[in-house]
Amino acid sequence: MKQLIAIAIPGLFSKETGILVAHTVLLVFRTFLSVVVASLDGQIVSSLVRLQGREFLTGIAKWMAMAVPATLTNSLLNYVQTMLAIRFRQNLTEHVHRMYLANNTYYAVGNLDDRIKNADQLIAVDITKFSNSLAEIYSNLAKPTMDAFVYNIQLAKSLGIESLFGIMVIVQMSSGILRFLAPPFGQLAAQEQRLEGELYSTHSRLIEHAEEIALYRGHETEKQTITHKYLRLVRHINRICRLNVFYNMLEDFVVKYFWGAAGLAACAMPVFAERLPGAKRAVAEALGSAATRSNVGAHTKSFVTNRRLLLSASDAFGRLMYSYKEIIELAGYAERVTGLLTVFGEVSSGKYVKERVGMSAEKSLNPDDAEADIVNQRGETVESLDDVEFIDVPIVSPNGDVLVRKLNFHVKPGRHLLIVGPNGCGKSSMFRILGGLWPVYGGTVRKPSMSQIFYIPQRPYLPIGTLRDQIIYPDCAADMAAKSTTDADLLEILKVVQLNHIVEREGGWDSVKAWRDALSGGDKQRIAMARLFYHRPRYAIMDECTSAVSMDIERIMYTHATSLGITLLTVSHRQSLWVYHNYILQYDGQGGYLFSKLDPERRIALMEEKQQIEQELTAIGDMEARLKAMEAEAALY
Repeated sequence: MKQLIAIAIPGLFSKETGILVAHTVLLVFRTFLSVVVASLDGQIVSSLVRLQGREFLTGIAKWMAMAVPATLTNSLLNYVQTMLAIRFRQNLTEHVHRMYLANNTYYAVGNLDDRIKNADQLIAVDITKFSNSLAEIYSNLAKPTMDAFVYNIQLAKSLGIESLFGIMVIVQMSSGILRFLAPPFGQLAAQEQRLEGELYSTHSRLIEHAEEIALYRGHETEKQTITHKYLRLVRHINRICRLNVFYNMLEDFVVKYFWGAAGLAACAMPVFAERLPGAKRAVAEALGSAATRSNVGAHTKSFVTNRRLLLSASDAFGRLMYSYKEIIELAGYAERVTGLLTVFGEVSSGKYVKERVGMSAEKSLNPDDAEADIVNQRGETVESLDDVEFIDVPIVSPNGDVLVRKLNFHVKPGRHLLIVGPNGCGKSSMFRILGGLWPVYGGTVRKPSMSQIFYIPQRPYLPIGTLRDQIIYPDCAADMAAKSTTDADLLEILKVVQLNHIVEREGGWDSVKAWRDALSGGDKQRIAMARLFYHRPRYAIMDECTSAVSMDIERIMYTHATSLGITLLTVSHRQSLWVYHNYILQYDGQGGYLFSKLDPERRIALMEEKQQIEQELTAIGDMEARLKAMEAEAALY
């Protein structure tokens, strides 16, 4: 909680502190107004009992005059509390965004760590609830505390210390009983938010994979999953409601009726029990001007004023009791937000917690296995000038599966590397290590700065923005201007990938659309290649990035990339791409690999010869099978 408050209120002279001071001043003023209104109530009722019409009208006029500052104060209090909640949320959200969007934390939280399943819900919803609760709790604690203090002083003067002491004993004893019987609201609130997050995450997953689910006709299965998550949430909310029924009944009985009865008895003491020293003094003060007021009027004024103060004091204590539940709920929100910050900090520093499954889980149970603790080991990353080199680097999945024990290769500018191998052998894993997404679990990785390495996946990411933004991403218009690049330059780039017609077709460079839906798969891959030509890095990681374009367009794009001096690291199964590479890294799928020079013509010739021999061997097998069948058939005759 201290960590969150330090973030929400960054300093003694911050804007948030000023809002808190203004809030406190308004609370004090409202308490002062409440005391004045209580005294006016007593005067009005007293004048009514004594049939003093002019005094009664004067009192009504004063009471109405007090309504102007009272209503203004209440309105300002609501405004200041809302502003305080907004400031708390802004400070916390900005702090979380700085952590979340730095050092690839947003990627690591979802892929390398299992502790947070719904970071989006925590950031967007839980921080808001914590901020609102924190702003409300200050008002709900400061105002009742201040009211109780002031009203008790006034009541001590009116009723005497003895009566007030008796009331306080009753209040403290009943408050202790309520706290003892209160359900664990903090844990319940935290659990409710966790279940809300799981339901939110399930719906997000459905939206993200809607096409695949629809093609598989998996709506019934997804419906069962969503219904299960929803029913868990409903059952938990119903449990909270059932617990609240008994507790709210007990709380209302104590606060509204038991304390109210005690207050009525205390108000009656100056009238019916004048033997108490404090009560005698109070009655004497009330009847001090008996020459101008009757005893009935004095008793009435004293009773109404004390009754109003007691009601206000009882309400203050009641709000303090209600605040106990709010404090526990605030603690629940604080626990989730603090856990979020803790995970972000640990992930940013390279500490991950991930549940291991399969063979990796079995190995983790054997302390003598050399691979058991490999995910907790770290290698070294060294920034080089212009080359890429892996020295004894293990290729390990986040689950702990060792795909390659020690990978060694060295690529210099102009040495275009082709990477081949079966699925799951470590091709994409190596790229994730090179791109800084996965940690280096051992050995040494030498590579240029990330600004000199550009990654192009099979399914390019298209951000929200204009058509221009799709080409220059992750740059913005200001970055483009700083590079002295114009729209005409971008159009020339689109001509290279034969996509220049898209500018007119889509309504110009400033057109904003849902580009993920507006462009075909081939157009998206051409946009990604145009993005590469705009940035012109030293190295480009090409992960099946031309699978949706024709070979003619593919040849043009690869030829242009090499002409720009971009060194290519390509994963592809197309033989047509071999001619653009002079080195090959081939995985065998069993943890082994081969790094060597690539002779495209010789390799293509060998592959063709291999296919021919395989076909001939297949034909021989078919002939042998036919021969045996003929021999078996001949034996029958």
